[in-house]
Amino acid sequence: MKSCRSLRADAARIWKEALRASDPAAAMRKLLNREGTLLNIAGRCIDLARFRKVWILGAGKAAAPMARAAEQMLGNRIAGGFLVTKYGHSLPLKRAEIVEAGHPLPDSGSAAAGRRMLSFARECICEDDLVFCLFSGGASALLVSPAPGITLRDKISCTRLLQDSGADIYQMNAVRKHLSAIKGGGLARVLAPARAVSLILSDVVGDDIATIASGPTAPDPTTFEDCIDILKGLNLLGRVPRNVRKLLDLGRSGYLEETPKEGDPVFRNIDSFIAGSNAQTCTVAAETAKRLGYNSMVLTSRLDGDNAAAARLHMNIAAKIGAHDRPLRRPACIISGGETTVKITGKGKGGRNQEFVLHCVRPLAELSSPCVVASVATDGTDGPTDAAGAVADNETLGRCREIGTDFLDESLKRNDSYRFFQQLGDLVITGPTRTNVMDLHIVLLSC
Repeated sequence: MKSCRSLRADAARIWKEALRASDPAAAMRKLLNREGTLLNIAGRCIDLARFRKVWILGAGKAAAPMARAAEQMLGNRIAGGFLVTKYGHSLPLKRAEIVEAGHPLPDSGSAAAGRRMLSFARECICEDDLVFCLFSGGASALLVSPAPGITLRDKISCTRLLQDSGADIYQMNAVRKHLSAIKGGGLARVLAPARAVSLILSDVVGDDIATIASGPTAPDPTTFEDCIDILKGLNLLGRVPRNVRKLLDLGRSGYLEETPKEGDPVFRNIDSFIAGSNAQTCTVAAETAKRLGYNSMVLTSRLDGDNAAAARLHMNIAAKIGAHDRPLRRPACIISGGETTVKITGKGKGGRNQEFVLHCVRPLAELSSPCVVASVATDGTDGPTDAAGAVADNETLGRCREIGTDFLDESLKRNDSYRFFQQLGDLVITGPTRTNVMDLHIVLLSC
């Protein structure tokens, strides 16, 4: 029988191997293959010699390694480019410029990056050019170009309200796209009719290219009407800034142009490819667990919805395995991935991965078999914290009661998962990973 200490060590080996497998540069090299002037992208061939110049544009937490891989692949074929990434996530590039900006909330650097990218697209790129657009999670905050009448403060206020209300990424980005000149196909409008290829590292359940990075080069299926319905459903319509309500009302009434939809000519010369996703990360995690001797399964790579409910589901499965060796015999490993939502009711500090593990603490104590739960954000940053996630086991509840009998309940009430796991020494700190394929949840049970 493995101890909780051994299970913790195995969980760390699993998430570290999974993070290595989600490396964006490796994903780019796997997707692209060049022979002379011919570039093969997932079976589609492009002759680089046909174009006047080749450019790279990009945004996201993985923008730097994706751009570096593109530079290595295309060499002096690249005339230049412009990219934006999160503070502390950049890397030196030879052919393109990269800047840093704010995340998870946009800042003045985000607005400056949005202006620069639109100017670059208008002034440098012509219809005889080829543009590689490299997008990954985080781009929605990092690349900002407020629509006329909307200020950066309006966008920050609206984003914060949506985040705190528990809005999912589809709801968040539907609103963001309609408050922006660059999201929701806005960049595609500026690039047309140049040839563009979007290479995308997915941080969205289902790998929807219209939602990843708020779809700067993708058709937008949502409308101004949808945005109003989303805000009403979350009881936010009366709380968002007046400028936001005014713009959405004008758009719904037909006084403003909608975001471009499927079939719009601006997308005629644009192709999009998913370079990496959470499903690949979960597969590697499960394979690593098997090599360590666990009977493993990927529960899902599309986990979404309420964070607490997701944690209960995993603990119910763990309890069934512990009692009946079903659906897996012990030693067992359950892997899942995706992105849950947390409705903020307290003023504590944390992120959805730390919150997920916090909800597992009490059920873990009820299991007779040694069990460890780890939850990690693949980008290395869980919410507005320096932690990637947290880890807990059967003994965590007893340890936290030594700090205070109500420490767990108060932490849950305050959404204060960071302080909880910080006091116990159970935060997972990885530093910037320069990738982003959502979250990874690991449950390990010994015999």
